[in-house]
Amino acid sequence: MSSRKSKLTVSRRTVLAGALGCGALAYPLRAESAAAPRKQLLLLFLSGGASQLETWDPKPGTKTGGPFRSIATSVPGVHIGELLPHSAKIMHRLTVVRSVNSNIPDHFMGHYAMQSGRIVPGYPVLGSAVAKLLERPDDMLPGYVSIRRDGPKAYTDVGDAGFLGAKYEGVRIQNNQPPENLVQPKTVKPSMAETAERVRQSSNDRFRQKRDSTPIHAYSTTFDQANVLMQRREIFDLSQESPVAHELYGKHDFGQNCLLARRLLQSGVSCVRVTHFDWDAHQDNFYWHQIRCAEFDRTLVTLLDDLEQRGMLEHTLVVISGEMGRTPQINNLGGRDHWGKAWSVAMAGCGVKPGLVYGSTNETGNEVKDDVVTLGDLFHTYLTALGIDSSGKYEIDGQTNPIADPAAKPISALLA
Repeated sequence: MSSRKSKLTVSRRTVLAGALGCGALAYPLRAESAAAPRKQLLLLFLSGGASQLETWDPKPGTKTGGPFRSIATSVPGVHIGELLPHSAKIMHRLTVVRSVNSNIPDHFMGHYAMQSGRIVPGYPVLGSAVAKLLERPDDMLPGYVSIRRDGPKAYTDVGDAGFLGAKYEGVRIQNNQPPENLVQPKTVKPSMAETAERVRQSSNDRFRQKRDSTPIHAYSTTFDQANVLMQRREIFDLSQESPVAHELYGKHDFGQNCLLARRLLQSGVSCVRVTHFDWDAHQDNFYWHQIRCAEFDRTLVTLLDDLEQRGMLEHTLVVISGEMGRTPQINNLGGRDHWGKAWSVAMAGCGVKPGLVYGSTNETGNEVKDDVVTLGDLFHTYLTALGIDSSGKYEIDGQTNPIADPAAKPISALLA
């Protein structure tokens, strides 16, 4: 690295330390102990399916390449799309897989398969699995929080926990607002709340004596989580972040949601998913990707810088993916349609090798050329990067289920 580049890096980190760090000093969260940091997962989900050709795997000058150039990155010889200029400067911190073949050109199936590593329904998605597998005995906060706007719902609400049960369902944060009813109504006096709690417990005990206790257990778990969130409602309060932090992350939904995600991770939540919508560009693909990438690109770099400056990136795996890619063929509306045969995902942080580009597609980008990767392989890889034995099994109610698809395996070349 040249001395000029080193000075620029130090300067940016110095700015972030002042701009982002001051909020944390003024309003400290209950972060994990530095002696034993929790492994954590942040999933940035590009819902609808971002075009790999306009982002991580450009094909300029070809019949499928589109109008945008590729640009050099901080990794010698590696180019990405010109719509990601900020990401290009930190490519040495990213891990990109260009050879994903899910063969699923469907939103609903793609969402589930990408997040569960399977096609068969009923398995826990990544956030729920991580919440279960990284759980600690003294955990009080939910292990999995999903942040999104209120819509669209057609293919994003696919369920979370599967057979793991209600405790590991994702707590949903919509429209950058905290969960409702975090403050007890003033009309409810403490004595009244105590009486209601005694009645609830007594009713639950009577129900369990003669009936299946599963519904009561699910309800009690939800009730207990809600009670903890009431006590810790400050973790959702973005007004405690500095004005400069808001500006750096971006005032748009995705930027503010990522800022909230950092607060939740800092508080000890094991997994946070932030959904960035509107990548499903069947028409005006190139105009639409300019808008989407402009939001995503700067926010991603700010987020990674913030996590690194706080010492969180070394134990946080950041995964960037949608449910599919886009067709190399450009349709008659100037759009790209659904494509599952050759697309890209990116990662950063805990457990993966930085500055690595894995796999490749052919000249037109319509098929994988080298090192094909399945969604099952990725699921194994994510868990392994977090220090989880992906070959293990869940043991629930006398039944065992493999944690990850036994037909797939971790991608060792990606693991640090």
